[in-house]
Amino acid sequence: MNEQQLKELQEKLGYMFKNPALLYAALTHSSYANENKKSGAASNERLEFLGDSVLGMTVAVLIYESKPDMPEGKMTKLRAELVCEKSLASLAVSFGLGDYILLGRGEEKGSGRSRPSILADAFEAVLAAIYLDGGFEPVSRLINAHLAPRSDSLEPESSDYKTALQEMIQEKAGQTLSYHIIGESGPDHQKTFNVEVRLNGLSIGQGVGKSKKEAEQTAAKSALEDAAT
Repeated sequence: MNEQQLKELQEKLGYMFKNPALLYAALTHSSYANENKKSGAASNERLEFLGDSVLGMTVAVLIYESKPDMPEGKMTKLRAELVCEKSLASLAVSFGLGDYILLGRGEEKGSGRSRPSILADAFEAVLAAIYLDGGFEPVSRLINAHLAPRSDSLEPESSDYKTALQEMIQEKAGQTLSYHIIGESGPDHQKTFNVEVRLNGLSIGQGVGKSKKEAEQTAAKSALEDAAT
């Protein structure tokens, strides 16, 4: 990869590096580094590690500021969808990132330039490189320009309250979530169920539905709404 290609990619990213070596490092896949140890080439794995955290923080701020009425559980799910491998690989493709990644011969022959995992990891490494070179501001600018428009189309289904609640609870260790039927009414062919959702044995929400699953979703919705107030 020559200087012209590095400049070309920087123009696509909308950020010009003070230290282009950081971008070069972010594009160096482990397969290339392993084949070029004598040259001192290092893989982008450490940058990818940092980029994962930088991305998570930036996207969290984006969601927090752009969706003031969204409960924590849905925020957690939306963040996960925005930073998943599929989403990041898609972003990498939009920048043509695969054309610039340094790959070993095996990965090159094995279509590594289009492999989602390689593209997603390289994108995170590039974000880390931008952060190290210029701080959070240019990272935030890039993320807001390219991920913010996706946040609406990727917004999680409002009906999946159980998943949203589970993901919120899992952020803290040692938490146990359970659902319990606390009442039934109506004939067998048209029953109504009353369900209570409990966190570590304590009630955090109740819901009613024409099926157990519907009642559980309503109870989870109630718990999420209480958590957001």
